Amino acid sequence: MNENLYAQFDMRFPADASACFLSCSDGRTLTFDGLRARTAQVANLLRRLGAQPGDRIAAQVEKSLDAVTLYLGCLRAGCVFLPLNPAYQMGELAHLLGDARPTVLVTAPQRAAMCKTLAAETAIAQVVEMADDGSGEFRDRVARESTNCLTAERSGGDLAAILYTSGTTGRAKGAMLTHRNLAVGTRVLHTQWGFRPGDVLLHILPIYHFHGLFVALHSALYNGNTVLFETRFDAAQAIGLLAHSTVVMGVPTHYARMLAEPALDAAACQGMRLFISGSAPLLPSVFRAFQERTTHTILERYGMTEGGMFVSNPYDGERRCGTVGKPLPGIALRVADAQDRPMPPLGIGNIQVKGESVFAGYWRLPEKTAEDHTVDGYFRTGDLGMLSEDGYLTIVGRDKDLIISGGLNVYPKEIEDVIDGLPGVRESAVVGVPHPDFGESVTAVVVLDHHASPPSAEQVALHVRNRLAAFKVPRQVYFAEELPRNAMGKVQKLALRQQYGAAQSA
Repeated sequence: MNENLYAQFDMRFPADASACFLSCSDGRTLTFDGLRARTAQVANLLRRLGAQPGDRIAAQVEKSLDAVTLYLGCLRAGCVFLPLNPAYQMGELAHLLGDARPTVLVTAPQRAAMCKTLAAETAIAQVVEMADDGSGEFRDRVARESTNCLTAERSGGDLAAILYTSGTTGRAKGAMLTHRNLAVGTRVLHTQWGFRPGDVLLHILPIYHFHGLFVALHSALYNGNTVLFETRFDAAQAIGLLAHSTVVMGVPTHYARMLAEPALDAAACQGMRLFISGSAPLLPSVFRAFQERTTHTILERYGMTEGGMFVSNPYDGERRCGTVGKPLPGIALRVADAQDRPMPPLGIGNIQVKGESVFAGYWRLPEKTAEDHTVDGYFRTGDLGMLSEDGYLTIVGRDKDLIISGGLNVYPKEIEDVIDGLPGVRESAVVGVPHPDFGESVTAVVVLDHHASPPSAEQVALHVRNRLAAFKVPRQVYFAEELPRNAMGKVQKLALRQQYGAAQSA
């Protein structure tokens, strides 16, 4: 059996291949028949450009129909897909391209000159241009290729993609994902989230990231259903499309912005069966407000670039606010101490996972791969969490975000939850900044809800003092219009530590 991921999708395409696969916001559509033809042409072009099975194909392009067929055509050619954030600039690209050494780089015309310079420095053989709407050189060259193509034979252990981690705590590392990793993860989610004939996925995520490219698109491909493919997220537009959708996958920011629209109500969601949130913590206030407005309970789950989804709240069962649910089938998960020993329920420790969907290691970094795995094969996620008595996982934060103040461990999430419960607060982030006596000083950055009476810095600190131990009370409280986030909605705490650490030392 060919374990090429594309071949596994193709076997599950609908019997009526004239059915619509992608319906794009720019008016373009692609049937499953069209998908087969277009991906064959892409695979043939990549081979013409000199790409061999196992070669890396880099894509720094915007979300478009053509970007999807580039990815799937790359799989058909047996190559390894390397999606790159379109926001990356020269310094970031130099590191990533120099590390991955792709054979082909597909990029936007406005970045072509820079990319050709980098290509000459990193021995990239071909640079091909794709405009933000998918038009241009790449599309033109694809159109000249044959629609006949044999999908390359791949084993489950062969690489399908390399995704570079966000690099929020250091230089980005390439997570190697095999055909088996991705196939196993897709099959589990298909079952656990109840995908069925007739589902329609509203796709509002970027596709250079695991969530949008693999979790969302793979679910639709494996289920053989239609995708309403929005190249840009617009809350009002998304709410209008709910009437034609059954499933939405988003990040907390998407749900917060939809809640700001008066049109979001139970009537707008009456055909929906599932809202899923991930990539960043969902505020309890957003969880509850969405439930009240729509009668739908958002399903929150947990995963990461190094292996996709590890944990999920149940499709049938209690979706518990503030948690990400229970380990998915095939995932062994434990919360462990510094010696990799399992913690008792409610004990806070490092989240560690093991399973067939967990990545194959970091590209060209065997020492880092070994460092991040335990002797018994668990991957150290770097996230801190605790398990309830009945197995629900709560994420406490990143281990690198742990604050040690006066020799005592302070978990930012605990303080953030308290501050977020204060009337007049929209959200908060707690970080540790250098302190001459305590080592680190607990510092809160608060975003106010301007529709309510805002608290003062003193009131924020008093609110925490009345609920938590004194060593957890923020010594400094700052107010900001918004928190810095990456494209997937994660708060950039390194940026906060740098900004407010500098402010305190000034």
